[in-house]
Amino acid sequence: MHCLRTRSHAGGARIETSHSKGQIHLKLKEIGEFGWIDRIRGGCLIRQDTILKGIGDDAAVFFTLSDMATLVTTDLLVERVHFLKNATSAFNLGYKAMAMNLSDIAAMGGEPREAFVSIGIPQDCSIEYLDELYEGMKHLAAEHRVNILGGDTTGSKTDLILNITVVGTILPSEVLYRHAAQPGDAILSTGFLGNSRAGLHIILEGIPIDAPFLQKLVDAHLKPRPYVLEARFLASLGGVHAAIDVSDGLSSDLSHILKSSGVGAQLVAQKIPISENLKRFCARFSRDPLEYALSGGEDYTLLITVSPDREKTVREAYEKTFETPLFLIGWINDSQRLEMVDPSGALNEVTASGWDHFK
Repeated sequence: MHCLRTRSHAGGARIETSHSKGQIHLKLKEIGEFGWIDRIRGGCLIRQDTILKGIGDDAAVFFTLSDMATLVTTDLLVERVHFLKNATSAFNLGYKAMAMNLSDIAAMGGEPREAFVSIGIPQDCSIEYLDELYEGMKHLAAEHRVNILGGDTTGSKTDLILNITVVGTILPSEVLYRHAAQPGDAILSTGFLGNSRAGLHIILEGIPIDAPFLQKLVDAHLKPRPYVLEARFLASLGGVHAAIDVSDGLSSDLSHILKSSGVGAQLVAQKIPISENLKRFCARFSRDPLEYALSGGEDYTLLITVSPDREKTVREAYEKTFETPLFLIGWINDSQRLEMVDPSGALNEVTASGWDHFK
């Protein structure tokens, strides 16, 4: 059997294939459901201040914070639909699955607090693989002080199935909705766009990782960073109207805001944040970095719209706090269309493109 492992080195996480010949792998049936629950329990409870009961009963019991609204999000990942086991390590799969959910809470401006993990496990999946999977989830959850309070475990005939639900909190007055964009708003991005898609292509096409910039693109796909602290900061500033995380692609996700808000937008191609790593990748392999930025998903950067009279203040406060740019990429208008000014100055309509589960 082949398994993919991630090891740390100076250039970032490195994927390498190792043979498990001669190694002993425990199966779930050897320790049973309750032995499995005991095995994963450690490291799940990070904050105990509002928790009465976590893993080990028919339901978790916890207090919600007074005067706070509750946010709930869930993502279901199915092997061969959303991921390939031979293209990522178990740790990175767990990490990314948790990151996706934390990013959804961040997109609403909230603070993630509790997580619930349900998993369908195929018969050939080893306990060691599952240990790594949970370590990836626990690692990111602990970084953001999120408790894993339970979930469900079942068998699966063939494929690994992973579902995470995250509960968060936020003041009702600070919730960032998709439907709140207004004409005149500035459109801002918290990070570079298109890196994750390039990383995915490097993996799927078997491109040799012979330079640090290629590894950084792979890392962007395998271990995306949810903008949790940044989201809380932005939601508390005032003047931020709408938000979404870039999970399906810039053109697709921005279109969700436009449709929900009943507005249009004009992007400026030369303002869209494209990293030097993506530029080098596209130059080497004769690809279009702008196309990657527009249609590439899973960057999990935040797109926000900000009142024009608050844009400068918000950007300056953000950049002072996080020592990184908040990129201005365009403006909201009342056109009902998504358009972009290309490098020549021509105005073109942009068709939403990105991930769709049923296409």
